[in-house]
Order: sequence, then structure tokens, then C-alpha cells
Amino acid sequence: MYKRQLWIIDLTGGEAKQLTTLLTGASTGIWSPDGKSVGFVSTVYPEFSEKPFAESDRLNKEKSEKHEKSPVKAKTFTRLFYRHWDEYVEDKRQHLFVVPSGGGEPRDVTPGDRDANPTSSTFSAGDDFTFTPDSQHLVFTAVPDRDESWSTNYDLCRVSITNSSTKWEAITKDNLAADGSPRFSPDGKRFAYRSQKKAGYEADKWDILLADVKPDGALSGKPENLTSKDDLSVNEFIWSGNGVIFFTADRAGAVSLLALNPSEKTVSSPLNELDSIGSLSPAPGGVGYVRYGMDRPADVFVYTPVAGAQTPPANLSRANEALLAQLDRSRPESVGVPVEGGVKMQMWILKPPSFDAKKKYPVVYLVHGGPQSAWEDGWSYRWNPQLWAAQGYVVVMPNPRGSTGFGQKFVDAISADWGGKCYDDLVKGLDYVEALPYVDKSRIGAAGASFGGYMMNWFAGHTDKFKTLITHCGVFNFDSMYASTEELWFDEWEHGGPPWGHRESYEKFSPHRFAQNFKLSLIHI
Repeated sequence: MYKRQLWIIDLTGGEAKQLTTLLTGASTGIWSPDGKSVGFVSTVYPEFSEKPFAESDRLNKEKSEKHEKSPVKAKTFTRLFYRHWDEYVEDKRQHLFVVPSGGGEPRDVTPGDRDANPTSSTFSAGDDFTFTPDSQHLVFTAVPDRDESWSTNYDLCRVSITNSSTKWEAITKDNLAADGSPRFSPDGKRFAYRSQKKAGYEADKWDILLADVKPDGALSGKPENLTSKDDLSVNEFIWSGNGVIFFTADRAGAVSLLALNPSEKTVSSPLNELDSIGSLSPAPGGVGYVRYGMDRPADVFVYTPVAGAQTPPANLSRANEALLAQLDRSRPESVGVPVEGGVKMQMWILKPPSFDAKKKYPVVYLVHGGPQSAWEDGWSYRWNPQLWAAQGYVVVMPNPRGSTGFGQKFVDAISADWGGKCYDDLVKGLDYVEALPYVDKSRIGAAGASFGGYMMNWFAGHTDKFKTLITHCGVFNFDSMYASTEELWFDEWEHGGPPWGHRESYEKFSPHRFAQNFKLSLIHI
């Protein structure tokens, strides 16, 4: 089987040069500040990781080939994690390697039976490791050293890339919740990273912490929380050349670009509008990013702020301009639906092409997964609302209790209450839709995956308003979910612990207990 490798090419042109030939592959390459080294990730068998590289690489190949050629395909597991979502771990670990940029033998700098890179995307935001300013160490997001299926205690660790000792130094050992996304300032004097406060809670607010550091990456001061007073959860972030930190955050049904001034500890919205933005990259005097919407895939933009002036970002790619000009695409409408607690649930409504307000349209009511996520004015290559609308549907995408981008209190409100206030919010949204003059109330269907699939199962036992329910990889029985998931911290946070000590919580909102109320067949995809 082909394994991904790292290549180097001169920006002025010429042929690419292959840098790595690992039998276990290489990914996520990053340069050291002095340009002499490249760090990368490879997934290896840990029992061989402390041996010389050539021997370790050969043993990894032999073990992999033995498994592939064996007529016995049964798998035996003696520990968790045994699977990461839809992929078996097979006792391998993600390790960090360093190779000279001019070519040479790679070195595993994080050997041992522990992952040196996040195994769950929940704890990842861009690059999860970086070189220190002196180019002699790596700082990285490490998976918990024990009970990794129960713990969210991801730590930032530091290790030398030159010394024979490969002992990991935990930089954030005092915080029992998740830490990650290490970033050094351009001048190498400060160190920023993301951090949560609640151990075991993957949807807790992410803050940016900042500390002074020495050139070798060792902290020389106590980390300070720069975003604690802002009711925003930080996604990815980067340092700009002038020392400003740009980051993205879910906000009111979009992913916005925000700027953090570390000296003043203030957060601002440089674009003065809600955009869906991602893939941040430093640019001279500003920030590069991709920007997208529900009616358009991503283009590459650069924003360069000018003091005292509002400067629009520049679209550098215009990749699909000609094609998009030929298509009848709808922009989504954002509405606010009054729900319990004196708040409004934000909801997107996307109308079909050539919409005629005098006609009656069928509706597809999409419930997002997570549950702590949101429908955003963005482009998806999976559940693409624009494609649903192109089939003649009015597409409705509610952001009920538990959705991100509306404050942490709104996010927290769904914990241990999946079929409660969130369901009530969704019913209120449905009532709003039924009252629209262009909606055919006799042809409303709903669909969702993951938590959205759970809600389809819950709908089936609690309402007869839908003509069709489409459920994909949804929760039907909380007991079986606990017994089959690899992220036990998730279930134990939601229910207060395992099923045998928290029966009421596991049963109260489990869809299987209401199967006697089902009046239509669920479509499983």
C-alpha cells in the first residue's frame, strides 16, 4: 500500500525532491525556524520505536505485512483506544519525527507507547506541534498518558530533538483539562496556546493563554488567560508578523475572524462582519485565510489592516468565479425564533433556485450533529444544503440549545438534556416553518447525522409532524453507545458516569425506550 511521504520543492521552480521514505509514511511536515530540520508525524508500532531507525522501519514493515498476509482477520484488543472513529488503531501510536531538511535519516523524538499527536479532532486546531525558537526542541499536544478513553487531559509537552534523552517535559501539567495548539510569537519571546478549564468536558470554552518563554521553549513566566472575559470559544489561531493574534470563533451562525491584541488583552472584529473563515496563515502585515459561504466554496483571501482605515480583504484566488456566475444559487436567510428562557434560536432558511413565493414548497429540516456544533453560513462537501435546495426543497437549519456560537451558557444547556430544551427549541422552529406562507405543511421531512441522527430517532417517538425521517449514524440506545464508543469521556460527562451507576440519566432520553410510539419507518443511511 502506498504511504504518503514529504517532498520539498523550490518556490522558484524546478523538480520536487523526496525527503522521506518511511515505510509507515509521513504527514504534517513543518520547518524549524533555522530551516535545518523538518518535523512530521508517522504512525508506528511503539515496541520498535526506541531502536535505530533502519531497524525500527524494517520491523514496522514486517509486522504490517504479516498482518496483511495473515488469513486470520479477527482482531484482539486488550486496551482502549482500540479504534478512532471509523479506523482501527491496531496498537500503533502517532509519533513525531525530525529529519534534516537537506535529507538524511529521520529520528523518532517521541518514542514509547503514547501518542504525541491528538487522536481526536476535538482537541486539534491547525498544527498541533511546533519547533521552539532555538530550533532544538519540539513542543506538541500529547494524548493523556493514561486512561485516554476517559480523559480530556491533553497536555503540551516539550522534547529535545538532539539529545539522546527523549523524556517528555509536561508544560501544562497543572491543568487537568485540555491544552493544545502551541504557537510561539514571531520574536520568540512569548508562547500562546489554547486551553480549557473543565476536565472531561470536550465542549468547554477554549481560551488563549500566553506566557513568556526562553529560546528553548521553557516557560519563564506564569501563563495568563487573554480571552477569559470574552464569551467566545477559540478555534484555530496564528501570530501575525506584527505580534497580533488572529483567531476564528463560531459566532451567530458563522465562523468569524477576530484579532487579539496581547498587550491590551482586547478582542476586536477587524472585518466588522460575520464571515465563515478558516485555514489561517501569517501574511506580511496581516493574515491569509479561506472564506466561504453556503452559496460558494472557499476562496483565498488576504487581510492587511491599515491604521485608521477600513481596508477590505483581497480575494487572491477567484477559483470558481466563472462557474458560479452560471448557477442560480440562493443566499440563506437568518431568522430568530423565540424559545424558552427569553432567548431566540437562530435558524437558517435556504430557498430553492427560482423561488416563487406564491408556490408551496416541501421542506427538509436538517438537525446538525455534535451536539455542540452549529449550522453555519459555510460550504460543506458532505451535507451540502445548497444541493438539497437545488432539488426543490426549502432547507431549514436550526441552531437549538447546545449549538456553538451563541455563548457558552447556550452550549452547556444541552448537557444531560438531549431530548429536553433542545427538542423543545426544534419544535418551536418547526412551528415557525409551518407558518410560512410558501411551505407545504403536508410535506415536511427531517434528516440528521450523529446527534442529528439521534434527534431523528427522538422525533420518531415524540412527534408525528414529519412525513419522512432520515437518520445517519445516530444514537438509538445510550447503553449501547457507551459500550461501543471509544470516547468514554463524552458519555460520562453527559450522564454523570457509566450506565451502571446512573440509570435514570441513560434511560430518560434514550430513543429506544419510546419505540412503541413510532408511527413511521426511519430511513437509515
